[in-house]
Amino acid sequence: MDRIALVIVGVLLIAITFGDVFQSVIVPRSVGRRLRPSFYNSRALWWMWPRLVLFIRRDDPYKRENFLAAFAPFYLIANIVLWSSLLLLGYGAIFYALRSQMHPQLHSFGEAVYFAGTSFFTIGFGDFVGATGFTRMFSLFAGASGFSIVSITTAYLFAIFGAFQTREQFVVSIAARAGSPPSGVALLAIAGRTGIMRDLPALMRGAEMWCASLMETHLAYPVLAYFRSSHDSQSWVGTLGTLLDAATLLITTVENDVGEATILYNIAQHAARDLAVYFRAHGVGFENGPGITREEFTKA
Repeated sequence: MDRIALVIVGVLLIAITFGDVFQSVIVPRSVGRRLRPSFYNSRALWWMWPRLVLFIRRDDPYKRENFLAAFAPFYLIANIVLWSSLLLLGYGAIFYALRSQMHPQLHSFGEAVYFAGTSFFTIGFGDFVGATGFTRMFSLFAGASGFSIVSITTAYLFAIFGAFQTREQFVVSIAARAGSPPSGVALLAIAGRTGIMRDLPALMRGAEMWCASLMETHLAYPVLAYFRSSHDSQSWVGTLGTLLDAATLLITTVENDVGEATILYNIAQHAARDLAVYFRAHGVGFENGPGITREEFTKA
């Protein structure tokens, strides 16, 4: 019975891990959080990471910024390590349950995990081999799992960094038009001062595509939200706010030709709301009324 229980535990670990990989990497939309080790891993790491920043001197903001910027890459590596470790433990539990069918016989759980590792990473030293069809079958499954994890996570990393670069190209271009840090007021003021107001509709059409891409990529791959911009005083959150502010100012202060501003506002607020709901950003909501006073609006 103990051996049957070990096999069941091993199969469950493998199934949960591959389910997590499937939902995190392959499914192109936001997914649930239950039975996903990577979600609990992200919560634990993000609970710890900002608290570690407090140990860095306040008079050295660049070190604090660099430490926070390292979170997203570290989380990606931690996920790959987590998935691999869970699979090794799962296959290790199965091989330990079938230890009498190994040659030579496994004497400890550590040896079972070691054999699972040599199969998973396709090393195959040959110091332990399966003597029956079941052990040989599971060793083949372990090798296929290792190959699958490597290929899937490699494609995942390329998708993440491709989406990050696309996002940041627009962030940098907006900073050139709206200052650093950017603002909606500065975007319109610079456009008026430099005589490029006619370019705003084209800019807003590009911003619409950026907002749509932001919503799709950051809900499908939430780790992207934690990637900080490569340049000082810039961020994708600030850029999204800049676009919303600029669109709102155009809608509320210009009588004609505000169609593109209205469309941009609709898609930008849709992206902001969906992202706020997914990341459980409490207190964020368009139903709470204006976020500024009348005096601030008049000054702008």
